[in-house]
Amino acid sequence: MKKLICLFMALVMVAALAACGIFGQSGDSDYKYVKENGKLIIGYTVYAPMNYFDENGNFTGFDTELAMIVCEKLGVEPQFVEIIWDTKEVELNAKSIDCIWNGLTITPERQETMEITKPYVKNAQVVLMKKGASYDGTKSLIGKSVAAEQGSAGEDTVKADENLKQATYVPKTLQTDCLMEVKAGTVDAAVLDLTLAKTMTGEGTNYEDIVIVDYLAEEDYGVAFRKGSDLCEKVNKIFDELKKDGTMAKLAEKYGL
Repeated sequence: MKKLICLFMALVMVAALAACGIFGQSGDSDYKYVKENGKLIIGYTVYAPMNYFDENGNFTGFDTELAMIVCEKLGVEPQFVEIIWDTKEVELNAKSIDCIWNGLTITPERQETMEITKPYVKNAQVVLMKKGASYDGTKSLIGKSVAAEQGSAGEDTVKADENLKQATYVPKTLQTDCLMEVKAGTVDAAVLDLTLAKTMTGEGTNYEDIVIVDYLAEEDYGVAFRKGSDLCEKVNKIFDELKKDGTMAKLAEKYGL
């Protein structure tokens, strides 16, 4: 009987501790957590003009500079960590990163699982092909091959378009990989972010022979934090300040947004 009572009490204690842990987690302040760490760990992928390395090897970009300004106002150091875009939410919830700040498209589905800031950049999904390629709407790509980044708005656009659904979809880890496939002729087209397409293609780039042939879904970018994070509202307030004082507009002009 003693053993049964001890076992019962042990189980009660374990259950109590677990409950405390659960309630403690839900009530935790993300802002306090980041401040105690003294840094904001920012998840990104290499994606010009948002986050990339320039010709001198310096890490830069619109999102990079904006994040640095915001971190200064929050009183923490920015720490940039390259992630695989397809597993971004797993990284966020595991606390490997504190936010996803890399041209993240705001969607209702993402808003259900993450705390996302108000929009700060407008974007669109575009179709890119080699110069001279025949194109007459997405119906031109039925039966052909189309690349997009896994877990991206480009992938969502391909899967949502009735014509692109009938193409052979080629998922890639990075948007730049999609451009390489088009250049090599291993896919017929790619669906990518307009912000990246404008920066990476055209005269003076490595992809002079690739052009935008169509504009598809328009979208807004936001910064994503863990669901319920109080950091999101703090960043929103800083965004309001940076819009009001012209800082964000100057950055947008600098990076061609």
